[in-house]
Amino acid sequence: MIRAPIRMLASAAGLMAQGVLAATLHVQVHDPEGHPVANAAVYAVPDRPVDREATPKAIIDQVNRRFVPRILVIQAGTSVSFPNSDNIRHSVYSFSPPKIFTLKLYSGVPASPVVFDKAGIVVLGCNIHDSMVAWVLVVDTPFFTHTDGSGAAALANLPPGRYTLRAWSNSMRQEAPGEPLDVSAEPLPVRTLEVPPEAPDPPDSMSMNAQMEGMVH
Repeated sequence: MIRAPIRMLASAAGLMAQGVLAATLHVQVHDPEGHPVANAAVYAVPDRPVDREATPKAIIDQVNRRFVPRILVIQAGTSVSFPNSDNIRHSVYSFSPPKIFTLKLYSGVPASPVVFDKAGIVVLGCNIHDSMVAWVLVVDTPFFTHTDGSGAAALANLPPGRYTLRAWSNSMRQEAPGEPLDVSAEPLPVRTLEVPPEAPDPPDSMSMNAQMEGMVH
């Protein structure tokens, strides 16, 4: 489940103080058969780059040989910590071009978080436990959220301007081209986007190394 909140460059109060009316966009996401898609990322990328006010932080925990959350959406530049709440060691790695890294076998909390500084899709795995898979979607925007169980989402506090509106699910190997979005004033019409359904959890199986790891711990 995507747990990262929408991040904004300025608060709604700040925008109002500047005489800028922020808008809220409601989005409905469904699959090709018309079924709602839960846990899909919805984000609006502004045509003009925006700066971050502060370096955001996020956490992906490891509980019962699962990444929690298994889907995370963050803005480029975010630091992600990978605590290990299990009583066995894990090794977190990614071979995805936006962020290639390896955290060797460890328990507890690694000394330093991992900074995801490039936009794109990052797939995470564990060298010891084959069933552990997670996705990190790194976006070039502070305006993002995720759909609920009914496939609905709301992007709040969008300043006036032009954007590219996109939706993504972990079944997609790359980001969709997106649709143009012009934010001028509320109310904005509800937008409908289509993505594949969320990928299911991998089978709960362990490699031989994983079994050995469990025996020695």
